[in-house]
Formats: sequence, structure tokens, C-alpha cells
Amino acid sequence: MSKLSDVFSNYPLICALVSWIIAQVMKTIIWVIQNRKFNFVSLVASGGMPSSHSASVCALATAVGRLSGFNSVDFAISALLAFIVMYDAAGVRRSAGEQAKILNRIMEDIEHGITENMPKRLKELVGHTPLQVFAGAVLGILIGILLDVLLHYSQ
Repeated sequence: MSKLSDVFSNYPLICALVSWIIAQVMKTIIWVIQNRKFNFVSLVASGGMPSSHSASVCALATAVGRLSGFNSVDFAISALLAFIVMYDAAGVRRSAGEQAKILNRIMEDIEHGITENMPKRLKELVGHTPLQVFAGAVLGILIGILLDVLLHYSQ
């Protein structure tokens, strides 16, 4: 049973998960404010402000750096992982979202034609703007520091 308790007391993992949850809740609140209605899917959906991917990997890297040292191999690995995830969020996944918007417009334009082989709607919100990635990164770093200060993990 001590192995399971080790998982639940793992500071970097807790930081990453708490950051993801907070970012998803913030994203949902922003969605509700903008659309004036609640959408349960926004609690788990990708895309939107702030980036939960960026928040979680930056919280992880921050926690690892504070725990193992910012000159450690562990920090180097987690920081590189964070940069790759954020690059993908702002690059590849954002491009896929832009393509989905264009395809959805085309599908709307030809809605009176033969469309039996076309999906109804493609998911458009799969990537992030650079601002969304940056906001998620800042959120993750702050949560990593805050949880360390409150819970004294790195001492």
C-alpha cells in the first residue's frame, strides 16, 4: 500500500494534475462567460484559454526543477518535454484546427449537394494560439512554485 501512497504524495505529479484541473476549470469558466451557457465537454476538451497541456508540463518541469535542481538531468528531461508539448500545441494541433475550420466552411457551402460521405462537423479547437500556450505555461509554473511553498516539498 505504501507504493500507492507514494504516487499520491509525488509533488511533480500532483503539480501537473492540479495545473491541468485548474486550467480546465478556468477554460470552462471563460467558455461560460463568452457563450452564456454551461458546456460539460469544455471541462475535458482540448484547445482554449489557458492551455492545460502547457500548464501541466510547465508545472511538472517547475516541480522537478525545485525538487531535483534546475541543473539536474531530471529537469532537463521535463523541460524538453514541456517545450515539445507546447510547440505541438501551438504548431501542429493549431494548424489542424485551422484546417478543420476551412473544411467546415466548405461543407456548409455544399450542404445542398451530395454529402453522405462527409462528417457533420470537424473538431476545430484542437490547438492553441501562442498566447494560450504562454498563459498555460505561466499558470503551470506558478502552481508548481505555490504548491512547493505551501507544502514544502523541496526542503
